[in-house]
Amino acid sequence: MQIATSPSTTLPLRSIAQMLAAMFCFAVVDALAKSITAHYPANEITFFRMLFGLGPALLLAARAGQGPQLLRTRHWRAHLERAVALMASLAFFFAGLRYVPLSEAVALAYTETLFLIVLSPLLLKAALRRRDLLAAVFGFMGIVLVVRPGGASSNLTGALLILLSAVFGALSVIQIKRIGTAENASLIVLYSTLIGTVVMGFSLLFAWRTPSLDHLGILILLGVAAGTGQLLMTSAFRHGEVGVLAPFNYTSIVWATLFGYVLWGESVGLLSLLGIILIVGSSVAVAIRCKEPEALNV
Repeated sequence: MQIATSPSTTLPLRSIAQMLAAMFCFAVVDALAKSITAHYPANEITFFRMLFGLGPALLLAARAGQGPQLLRTRHWRAHLERAVALMASLAFFFAGLRYVPLSEAVALAYTETLFLIVLSPLLLKAALRRRDLLAAVFGFMGIVLVVRPGGASSNLTGALLILLSAVFGALSVIQIKRIGTAENASLIVLYSTLIGTVVMGFSLLFAWRTPSLDHLGILILLGVAAGTGQLLMTSAFRHGEVGVLAPFNYTSIVWATLFGYVLWGESVGLLSLLGIILIVGSSVAVAIRCKEPEALNV
């Protein structure tokens, strides 16, 4: 006997499945990047990440159904500032990834949500909720445990680079909030990706290493996986509620831990694990009440 499923049941399950698949794709991106960060400059990896994200960005714009008018904007400065913040976030993450175990790198990257709590009252004049402040305190305690002297992330250079990545990621989200409803979300993604590709392309004049065929395949796969993950995440948020999907945003840490153990023999110490739990828990607490999916896109 076939059991009928109501749309209210089908859509959340579909969105959750898409969100889980997106997080797997992003974990694959991080693992692929880590495998080549010792061979290529961060700007080159960022360039390929942006270049192969153009296809999905164009697809998202086409789905918006606004035709050629979608490309019109009066907010060039805002798009440029957002693109610069996003480029810096990606470049700092790829630069620090080579020094830090994959699981801890991904966990530190999720502190973007915590920095958003701190920066929003300063840059957006937003109210600072007591619950969010408490979550941020616990999250920053988690950072101390992960980046403690003598810990797995005792290479402070790598950890600081990834924390800088999180800061610029938060600035990127703040810029989205500044644009607000004045701009289509697909247009924001498209212009940040397009500007990022052009700027990173020029940066190759100063730092470039010709990739081998094997590494070129990895760079292409990295970009395709990132673009696929973006499409899946966008579709998930289109059909599901942010509060329901927020916790699944952090399953990439599970994949990162697994990839790190299998590929590089990385293990997570007890204190580092506690720090990761504090970072993820505090970020989830904030994200569950968040109504805007941009804040979850690390």
